Amino acid sequence: MTQPALLALKDKVGQELGVSPWLLIDQARIDAFGRVTEDWDPMHVDPAWCAAHSPFRTTIAFGFLTTSLLTWFSHQAIGWISTTTADDGGYALNYGFDRLRLVEPVPVGSRIRGRFRLLEWKEVRPGEVRSKYGVTVEIEGNDRPALVAEWLGFWITSEGHRGIKARRGP
Repeated sequence: MTQPALLALKDKVGQELGVSPWLLIDQARIDAFGRVTEDWDPMHVDPAWCAAHSPFRTTIAFGFLTTSLLTWFSHQAIGWISTTTADDGGYALNYGFDRLRLVEPVPVGSRIRGRFRLLEWKEVRPGEVRSKYGVTVEIEGNDRPALVAEWLGFWITSEGHRGIKARRGP
């Protein structure tokens, strides 16, 4: 999304911005996340253990795996991937969450997707826009979501970037 299109989002507060395509959560993805995060919890990476001991009888995705996919889901649903830089347009920053709940486990083999609603849009300084998105990660065929969140972000324009550099000094 270009800077003008992103700045035009202020007129969409309260509206749904988009829904991502479904994404398969297979064991290879779960295992790769476990390797990257050094988390070997058998609830996620050991199908045989789960069959014998887990209340789900199968592996489930890490909650942080589901959370980490929010960026990809947002790129797909909102289309805000930008090739601009600090000097020629702007850039996005993750600011965190006001709220995040992992509501329902995601069993291996499930498909999930992200649904995004713009909750707030505010220019906090010239060229610095803080936004809040209501996010729901849905599990195909399940009435309960995997995740609900209020996700905060910043869009920093080139003007905003110059202001940040000036405040931080040389």
